[in-house]
Amino acid sequence: MASGAQFELALPAPAAAEDEPLVPARMVNEWVYCPRLAYLEWVEGQWAESGDTAEGRRTHLRVDRSPGRLPPPDAVEEAAPFVARSVELSSARLGLIAKIDVVEGEDGRLTPIEYKKGKRPHVKMGAYDPERVQLCVQALILEDNGYQVNDGFLWFAESRDRVPVAFDADLRAASLKAANELRLTAASGRPPPPLENSPKCPRCSLLPICLPDEVNWFRDGAPPRPLPPPSDTALPLYVQTPGARVGKSGEELVVACEGEGERRIALDDVSELILAGPVSLSTPAVNELVRRGRPIAWMSSGFWFLGSTGAEGPRSAQVRAAQFARIRDDRFRLEFARGLVAAKIRNSRTLLRRNWRGPEPDREAVLVRLKWLAAKAPAAPDPASLLGLEGDAAAAYFRALPSLFSEIARGLPAFAFERRNRRPPADPVNACLSLAYSLLTRQLTADLQIAGLDPWAGLYHAMRPGKPALALDLMEPYRPIIADSAVITVLNQGEIGPDDFLSTAQGCALKPHARRRFIAAFERRLDQETTHPVFGYRLSLRRLLHVQARLLARHFLGETDRYLHYEPR
Repeated sequence: MASGAQFELALPAPAAAEDEPLVPARMVNEWVYCPRLAYLEWVEGQWAESGDTAEGRRTHLRVDRSPGRLPPPDAVEEAAPFVARSVELSSARLGLIAKIDVVEGEDGRLTPIEYKKGKRPHVKMGAYDPERVQLCVQALILEDNGYQVNDGFLWFAESRDRVPVAFDADLRAASLKAANELRLTAASGRPPPPLENSPKCPRCSLLPICLPDEVNWFRDGAPPRPLPPPSDTALPLYVQTPGARVGKSGEELVVACEGEGERRIALDDVSELILAGPVSLSTPAVNELVRRGRPIAWMSSGFWFLGSTGAEGPRSAQVRAAQFARIRDDRFRLEFARGLVAAKIRNSRTLLRRNWRGPEPDREAVLVRLKWLAAKAPAAPDPASLLGLEGDAAAAYFRALPSLFSEIARGLPAFAFERRNRRPPADPVNACLSLAYSLLTRQLTADLQIAGLDPWAGLYHAMRPGKPALALDLMEPYRPIIADSAVITVLNQGEIGPDDFLSTAQGCALKPHARRRFIAAFERRLDQETTHPVFGYRLSLRRLLHVQARLLARHFLGETDRYLHYEPR
């Protein structure tokens, strides 16, 4: 087509009714491809970057560079041939909206063109139905705004093929039907079920959010494929040196400490930024971390978790609304708490059974006691009774904890341990336990926020200011398996010694250099792999926490009939 005039801005979009959101053409594409994907992205506001989505964004860079404008419909007949890029139009009557990559105009008719990454598929129609439907929706919007439309084209960037799409009656009907189905499903508030054993799932960027095989397992018991949510190579970055400054330079975070120079860390390598004590953070660094969905955790100098910034999860209240509805259901709360306490007691028993170093008769006595308490928890008649069972189990467990220490650690007076105490911890072992629980609380708070849940609104722990009750709920089964295990490891392997603690009238705490070593050991524990006891695939404990937070969100939404806590064998 001959080049012609360029138009700069889009026509004003017709106003839609407040109670009827306009359905984007791209979401109609997603609906035809996978209804659940469209729901998660459009209704729940879920999003995850992947190699495919990054490639698609790069493909659209040229057309998205500046928005284009179409001449009024009655002026198209007289206009010279033109090309308009990134044109946004909507139709209140159809309830649709679209950003059209390219619109070519000639002889009074318009031709929409949609850019796609990759190569042209070798199928009968030259393109798959989702892409053809998306382009047809764009044509319907153009026509409803008074324009005459020719056929459209799909442009495949890698193969540089231009595939024609004819807007026949069948395609038009299929496009409107898909848009209406998406609108009705969104209004119902119930996500469509996941695809079953679909080859589309492994490449989907929302696989770690959708958890298709895991959710289907609750419905039909089919064993999941070996498709565990991919592990993120990024790791948390801790900054705890008083007076340190964290800024941003290009694609890197820059950590500057007086007398120590600068350290640069690629933003892609940072999963979370943890700031402890008087550490400053620049506004550009905050903006970039929030944009990337990377949590910023704020902790006191003593590593008490204070709160977090960013990682707000989906831009939707769907999951939180379901969470608050569950909180108002006393029966649901009690049932959830029963499972929580039973899992915690069984995991405590597992840790003792695996790591026992004391007298055998003592071992059998405490294992029998914990087994009995775990069996009683699912039948607890009320929360008060459940708290009593949990307290009995904790007392028995912590009395037995020194039997997990090595002979050398047990022989050190500094590591004498009689009972659990806190606020502040009175001895080195309790100081390590408190730090480990604080680190685990921070980790789960971030996971819950990313999953769209409110970490401050719990079902078992009382909701009080400054207390992330849901994070504390979810943490219970992991206290022995992750936190206590990390403590036992550092003490038994001599990574932390008696001289690594500072005891004052205000309690006992790790010295800064020892705290760094403990944090490193805790992070190593999170990176250790485990076999999921329900789904059977291997994943890190860090990724396991994220999966469990996602499954809790799906349970709140009613997609699964129960929530299964992690209980290693």
